Amino acid sequence: MSAIRLEFLGTGTSQGVPVIACSCTVCTSADQRDQRLRTSVLVTVGDRRILMDAGPDLRAQMLRSRVNRLDAVLLTHEHMDHVAGIDELRSFNFSQERAMDIHANAATLDAVRRMYHYAFSAVRYPGTPVLELHTIDTDPFLAGGVEVLPIPVMHLHMPVLGFRIGDLAYITDAKTIPAASLERLHGLDVLVLNALRTAPHPSHLNLQEALELADRIGAKRTYFTHISHLLGLHAEVDGQLPTGVHLAYDGLVVDL
Repeated sequence: MSAIRLEFLGTGTSQGVPVIACSCTVCTSADQRDQRLRTSVLVTVGDRRILMDAGPDLRAQMLRSRVNRLDAVLLTHEHMDHVAGIDELRSFNFSQERAMDIHANAATLDAVRRMYHYAFSAVRYPGTPVLELHTIDTDPFLAGGVEVLPIPVMHLHMPVLGFRIGDLAYITDAKTIPAASLERLHGLDVLVLNALRTAPHPSHLNLQEALELADRIGAKRTYFTHISHLLGLHAEVDGQLPTGVHLAYDGLVVDL
């Protein structure tokens, strides 16, 4: 496989950081690493670019990172902080003169059809996004010509998909990871894993749970994402993490 580059477009939870109307020390921090758009990553494999999740900050993320082409979009699940930016993909329809390929499980694609019903109507309004939906399950698939291995995880009671490309795995909004999925995470160079806050949460890994899971998986490098303001200041938390484990931040680029 060609060299892989991972860019963190957003590392925040569903509210982002800073949170509206919050004046805590994290939300008022001057450290740019404490300013987090909603969670998303861009994976580049050779000359192919794959977006994982398309949340409400997609336009700002694409402009900030000067993304001028996308070959495919992978969606982890249907929650709004992961799909609310899909309408912005129409800009790539215009520039690339083709439909955008979107890969997700059946439940997520059903939600996309409901939320963006106008993109799938028999008579489409001019300028609406043109989306080519591809249903995936647990089998490997090709996205933009790149082989992807789904990693099923559970977000409380909701099935969510993580994705593995080569020696990179991306998992967000997980609370538990089944044994069969852990088997798919052997031999990783880079693991991206959600770590919401220090206190327990019913549907997300907290910091201690994420640390224990990262140790069990044993990737060479682990980066935590989907971070809320309740986790604490980036500089303080990152400095306390074990060797090889870091908090991700918006704009961070990792090469494999």
